[in-house]
Amino acid sequence: NPPMGSNFLCVLHAQVSAPVFLYLPGIMVFHKEFQNAGKEPGLQIWRIEKMDLKPVPKQLLGNFFTGDAYVVLHTTSAPSYNVHMWLGNECSQDEGGAAAIFAMQLDDHLGGAPVQYREVQNNESVTFLGYFKTGIKYKQGGVASGFQHVVTNDMNVKRLLHIKGRRAIRATEVNMSWASFNRGDCFIIDLGKDIYQWCGSDCNRFEQLKASEVAIGIRDNERNGRASLHMVEDGAEPEAALGCKPNIPAGSPDDETTDRSNQKKGTLYMVSDAAGSMKTSLVAQSSPFKQEMLTPTECYILDNGVDSKIFLWKGPNANTEERKAAMKVAEQYIKDKNYPKNTQVSDLDPASGGETTLFKQFFSNWKDKDQTTGPGQAYSIGRIAKVSQVPFDASSLHSNKTMAAQHGMVDDGSGKVQIWRVEGGDKVPVDPSSNGQFYGGDCYLILYTYRQGSREQHIIYTWQGLKCTQDELAASAFLTVKLDDSMGGSPVQVRVTQGQEPAHLMSLFKGKPMIIHMGGTSRKGGQSQTGNTRLFQIRQSSTRATRAVEVEPTASKLNTNDVFVLKCPDGLFLWKGVAASEEEMAAAKHVCSFLGGSATDISEGKEPAGFWSALGGKKDYQTSKSLQKTVKPPRLFGCSNKTGRLIADEVPGDFTQSDLATDDVMLLDTWDQIFVWIGNDANEVERNGADKIAKDYVDSDPSGRRGTPVITVKQGFEPPTFTGWFQAWDAKMWDTDPLDRIRAEILAD
Repeated sequence: NPPMGSNFLCVLHAQVSAPVFLYLPGIMVFHKEFQNAGKEPGLQIWRIEKMDLKPVPKQLLGNFFTGDAYVVLHTTSAPSYNVHMWLGNECSQDEGGAAAIFAMQLDDHLGGAPVQYREVQNNESVTFLGYFKTGIKYKQGGVASGFQHVVTNDMNVKRLLHIKGRRAIRATEVNMSWASFNRGDCFIIDLGKDIYQWCGSDCNRFEQLKASEVAIGIRDNERNGRASLHMVEDGAEPEAALGCKPNIPAGSPDDETTDRSNQKKGTLYMVSDAAGSMKTSLVAQSSPFKQEMLTPTECYILDNGVDSKIFLWKGPNANTEERKAAMKVAEQYIKDKNYPKNTQVSDLDPASGGETTLFKQFFSNWKDKDQTTGPGQAYSIGRIAKVSQVPFDASSLHSNKTMAAQHGMVDDGSGKVQIWRVEGGDKVPVDPSSNGQFYGGDCYLILYTYRQGSREQHIIYTWQGLKCTQDELAASAFLTVKLDDSMGGSPVQVRVTQGQEPAHLMSLFKGKPMIIHMGGTSRKGGQSQTGNTRLFQIRQSSTRATRAVEVEPTASKLNTNDVFVLKCPDGLFLWKGVAASEEEMAAAKHVCSFLGGSATDISEGKEPAGFWSALGGKKDYQTSKSLQKTVKPPRLFGCSNKTGRLIADEVPGDFTQSDLATDDVMLLDTWDQIFVWIGNDANEVERNGADKIAKDYVDSDPSGRRGTPVITVKQGFEPPTFTGWFQAWDAKMWDTDPLDRIRAEILAD
């Protein structure tokens, strides 16, 4: 007679002090609490109570008793699902085991589609923390001590919450005593009818702002708006609550024991049930890995233990025993490696598109379903997609910031263009007649001027060729800063590596393709000898701008989605891939006219022998068509290199404009490009080191990503390509200090 009223569990009472659960995977009977699980987008949380499930009231989502275990389900509109098993520091082994069984059952109930996570108090994943924008609140006790998740409007509460964190906010219940305080953090004194927010004298304004969000959440959710909120300065505390105030110690520095420059190193192991027991065998010692290392018939552990993370990848054709035992294998692996018990575990099922961005970044060549290759990659992340592609329409570009952001277009490219080439430590104007042609042996500065409403805006593109010298690279960076300073520091700076040109830069040349030569230089008397055989790849961006990039003249560089121009001693060939567009053909004809000679049109599959001979023989090339075009979810980080090394803390969940800390340098990673946002109150070390922060971030990417365009923007001068990634951007948000605004609202209540 199982306590859940279902027959999927057998509870055996033998010579043991606690029930023993046997999971029978062939019997698909689910707990009644899961009947409505995942039917609507949002968050659902259940607590383990006497080996049964009890839902947590919506008003109290984000409150966790430290002596309990929970099952958390997050559903998106895609739909996609994340199932989390959360364990408090004082929860029992039995409760933890029950949470694991219920999480597995919920996964089965949702058809195996969820990504599963194992969460431990104070070490939750960024994904988990993102569900609670006003912070997680840890409450002392648990169900065994009689503490319940009940909304009672009880005004006799008396507790002290310690607020910690800038990106992910945690409110931990501590002893109601002055001994719990320090000057570096914020605290909330909750007396039921009155809620006091106290911030130490060493707190910065952004930390105070986040503490205010927690206090407001307690008032509005736990007290249904019936409590009074007070902001108390250090030295003006309510003595009735804590008595006479002693000297308060300084705050302890945040824990930065993990070197973030190494946080993404990983090791890959295969899991098998050979000889009747689960064993692991080494596949690759360190990332980046190759996607081909993952065999569909096997399960794998990706060990990112240096950052307290373990990933489980379950091959879609792996046997049932391996797939079902994956989480248990991971927990045993953690014990065998002597990793801390708070190590996070993510259980990924590729059959439902379950690989997360954090997992895929460990692979240098990860390709999702229907992804093509080469410049202008398309991404598809299946059922876990959060961001859908907005079709490009130049006529509505100014009114649609999401479109501007996804396509990287501040306008249609019709503004004023000035181009200089870096020579001898200075910039030399480029003849306008050759605008649009770039050589790999040079560096260029492109100043673009356009209007946004009544305001004149500027972008400085710094284009760096792959064959330019180190002196020219350094000079291009120096000249960019000098040009920026001469214009009052308002321009947006975009650093571009050859072959990684953003769509907007490609659109600046009055309908002509941007032509990029593999080597040589455009300076007078400095041109290097071009090869007898040259191959140009012509590809159209999502904005219909085109680029012609010179590539190695070999058949393996061909792509069925593009047009190629081949110039060789025997003639000039124009090769059209099956999935190429007419706009790409028109751009290719322009390249042919530049190269000189009459071109012979060739359709894919009908190539003459001379074509293959010129390319050194026929070889395999990319033949899959691009069927879907979606964008990867953007990620926002708060960055610092004050200590001499890069520290990047990710902002959890769906970020908003208020997550941009004005005393920080922030990094927005949209995969195709990286934005470095400089807050007005960022210190000089961070402001001057912003470019290095971006470089260190890309260099530490375990996927080996290189050459990604880096865009530097300043607070108050954000282009629509940046603001479009944020929901409801408010251009006037910083006209008034957000903390002063909250204080005024509290005083007005």
